[in-house]
Amino acid sequence: MYAKVENNVIVKANSSLASFNRAAPSWSAEQLAANGIYEVVYDNTNLKDSRFYINGAESFTFANDTVTASYTAAVGKALDDVNEVDEEGNALLDDDGVQVVTPGLKTNEKNQIKAQAAGLLQSTDWYVVRNAESSTAIPANVSTFRTAVRTKSNEIEASIDGAASVEAVEALFTYTTGADDVVSRPLGEWPKL
Repeated sequence: MYAKVENNVIVKANSSLASFNRAAPSWSAEQLAANGIYEVVYDNTNLKDSRFYINGAESFTFANDTVTASYTAAVGKALDDVNEVDEEGNALLDDDGVQVVTPGLKTNEKNQIKAQAAGLLQSTDWYVVRNAESSTAIPANVSTFRTAVRTKSNEIEASIDGAASVEAVEALFTYTTGADDVVSRPLGEWPKL
């Protein structure tokens, strides 16, 4: 990202040098500065994982021949589902008269876990279909794996439900390196076949 500065005021920011001048991509750093064009330095102090937070607005400042982009404080996403209301505070209903609900972080994360579990089970679904159609036994290791995936999914969903804050949900998914140099996360890992 680059910014154009005139009279110590940022007048334009763009990811393309050519947006400032067709010849700018071939200019040296000194030529760019002489024309008031600076590469933007990012201060990501307030930037958080957008999976869990709504990041604040980006703003640009110019000081000491440096253009800096920074963000206002991030806000945690709504943890729980929200029943939507209209401007008068009445329940907002869809065309079928059903309450409109915006899913919260917990619901979204649990849906992701369910999708991951379904993806893991999909490779062995054919054993279940074959068993249903022709009574061919499902191999024991496959049955054990499928049970373990469902159990793990339920455990993870319960951990998400038990989290009291956005930070607690984020921590469940955060990998850390322990004293034994083992990298792990509180939720653990999915079973393998």
